[in-house]
Amino acid sequence: MVLEERIYSVLIVSAAEKINNALLSLLPESHYQPVRIASSISAAKRAWRERNYDYVIINSPLPDDAGTRFAIDAVDAKGTVVVLLVRSEIYDEVRDKVTVHGVFTLAKPFSLPQLSIALDWMESAREGLRKMEKKTLSVEEKMEEIRVVNRAKWVLISELKMDEAQAHRYIEKQAMDRCVSKKEIAEEIIKTYI
Repeated sequence: MVLEERIYSVLIVSAAEKINNALLSLLPESHYQPVRIASSISAAKRAWRERNYDYVIINSPLPDDAGTRFAIDAVDAKGTVVVLLVRSEIYDEVRDKVTVHGVFTLAKPFSLPQLSIALDWMESAREGLRKMEKKTLSVEEKMEEIRVVNRAKWVLISELKMDEAQAHRYIEKQAMDRCVSKKEIAEEIIKTYI
């Protein structure tokens, strides 16, 4: 899928109508949906419980909290990219605190082009996370296959008195002869003997 075809979900956590409107102008429905606005951290937490978002944009401070803890918690969610908008006077302090957790920061005031660049960075980060998620899934799938095959080998060892090398060769040969995965053969062996 090319980048232009991707749709990103966005949670804007901001009580400032001016910034909300600026963000909305940069988030066309063809590329970003749903876009939800929460005017406080407590409202953002409620929205977060309903679903995870690709992007979380937090305009700090909010009426009930600065938002740094929520930013850190949100970035810990699988596949979420977070940017925290903070006053320039506290930018360095906040950046030092949240960058180690993977939260982007942007100093206020900022221009629309700067905000647009920040969205581009978020998109790059999200795609990097998506790539890592795919690698993680393939590693997890491979580990699951190894577990199932090992279990099947032990079944062959105990039920058919094969040694481990014979059991391994048997599973591999069956998979090659039948053009199926070793995991499928292993699952059949387990069903047959257990």
